[in-house]
Amino acid sequence: MSYTTRQIGAANTLDYKVFIEQNGVPVSPFHDIPLYANKEKTILNMIVEVPRWTNAKLEISKEQKLNPIIQDTKKGKLRFVRNCFPHHGYIHNYGAFPQTWENPNVSHPETKAVGDNDPLDVCEIGEQVAHVGQVKQVKVLGVMALLDEGETDWKVIVIDVNDPLAPKLNDIEDVDTHLPGLLRATNEWFRIYKIPDGKPENQFAFSGECKNKKYAEAIITECAEAWEKLIKGEIDPKDIDLTNSTLTTTPSYSTSVAEEIPAPSPLAAAPIDKSVDKWFFISGGHH
Repeated sequence: MSYTTRQIGAANTLDYKVFIEQNGVPVSPFHDIPLYANKEKTILNMIVEVPRWTNAKLEISKEQKLNPIIQDTKKGKLRFVRNCFPHHGYIHNYGAFPQTWENPNVSHPETKAVGDNDPLDVCEIGEQVAHVGQVKQVKVLGVMALLDEGETDWKVIVIDVNDPLAPKLNDIEDVDTHLPGLLRATNEWFRIYKIPDGKPENQFAFSGECKNKKYAEAIITECAEAWEKLIKGEIDPKDIDLTNSTLTTTPSYSTSVAEEIPAPSPLAAAPIDKSVDKWFFISGGHH
């Protein structure tokens, strides 16, 4: 499959949208891109929302047709994550798995918290810095369970299959062996990154430990099954737009939606407010 991006407007503005195309035709990164990239289900597709080292809080829009990637806003203002010493922006290529959904109607037996109503979050730990809307082929290594305001917010740890280290990384303990300090830094980052915005530190299930590949795969399967019910119309989607351009048997399949998407109109990125560069020193940041 050859995926490309279609940009509307300038990055760091309210008009910015990045649509994903398959062979030049807009598709939904939430619904149209298959979760698995091979028959054996060992390689998965991941949609990159936020490239490593950047601060703009970009995400697949659940409400808009064909779910373009847009910058999150709060009270009409663009959201950027803060730099919490010693980190800069996001410390991984951050994104989501297509065709997954964390069901907010179901409480997980171990975390005792409901899903966060989003596609499943993914942290890709390879050395390449990705681009917004990139579709990467990755393998699963483990998962952390962030508890965010009463919801379970799983963070699946993966590596790009083309990364030079990929052959050596097959489960979560391999990450500690070959990338020492990375999992600890990941835990710290998610724990503290909202503190500069006046939020309390985030809590984790399982005392912050990263569960292994097998556990992660069970979570992915669960979220894929939840998405399947959603797209078949078995669960009330509330404000989620289910329109898709490839799933011919679903009630939300549309033959014309691709034509409704505006033509590309990429503009140079707008300057980011200098305040985003500030470094925050958080006491108790390092555990």
